[in-house]
Amino acid sequence: MDRVYRISYQGAVQHAVDRGGALHAIGGDIFATPSLSTAGAAIPGGLNAPGLRVLAPVTPSKIVCVGLNYKDHAAETGMTLPSEPLLFLKPPTAVIGPGDPIRLPPGVGRVDHEAELALVIGRRAHRVPRARAWDSVFGLTCLNDVTAREMQSKESQFTRCKGFDTFSPVGPCIVTGLDGEPRDVEAWVNGQRRQASNTRHLIFPIDYLIEYISFVMTLEPGDIISTGTPEGIGPLQSGDTVTVKVEGVGELTNPVEAEP
Repeated sequence: MDRVYRISYQGAVQHAVDRGGALHAIGGDIFATPSLSTAGAAIPGGLNAPGLRVLAPVTPSKIVCVGLNYKDHAAETGMTLPSEPLLFLKPPTAVIGPGDPIRLPPGVGRVDHEAELALVIGRRAHRVPRARAWDSVFGLTCLNDVTAREMQSKESQFTRCKGFDTFSPVGPCIVTGLDGEPRDVEAWVNGQRRQASNTRHLIFPIDYLIEYISFVMTLEPGDIISTGTPEGIGPLQSGDTVTVKVEGVGELTNPVEAEP
């Protein structure tokens, strides 16, 4: 199991892998098979090295999200359980990394957090059978599917309410070597837990989602699939701090501020 970060350090943006508490720079493409095994010398100070900044772990060509994938969340929104996965896309311009501010756009009303487990695709995937779904996964990460809730209630499509800049915090890293075993998913706002569930309660499990999505669209290395949020969604206010926690994966924390 490796923890792969994308960092800005000494004027360069690169990936680095944390092994045993030591952070090693990676040269080249992390999705190329030899890359992680040929990591370079350790960075003095690791993640606390002077001037080092942790970025969103990937720059995806697309973020494929699954709506209403927990029964309790469907119930709290008053929506009917889907018979097939409900898919929508978030644009790459929505992506921010750990510590970056979620900016609340003016005049959109209530904006909510949605804690989710997300997958990072590691190889080109087209019509992948469910039995081989995990072969396409590079690793797992955390994602906050920030949503303009009042706008969502007025529209049948989710693109606008979920597509604002900064509405897709991702990170802090990608954890490799994990599988589909159940994991706790939580959201915390200002130190208070708002969401708490486990991926065992997903309506459509991860391997099924990969088969279903890759039948529709080709997934490229670095693309993200976000698996849905449990009940407990709630509003964010300027000045809040929101954290998404996924068991065995990490914690993604972002401040919230009004858009200047």
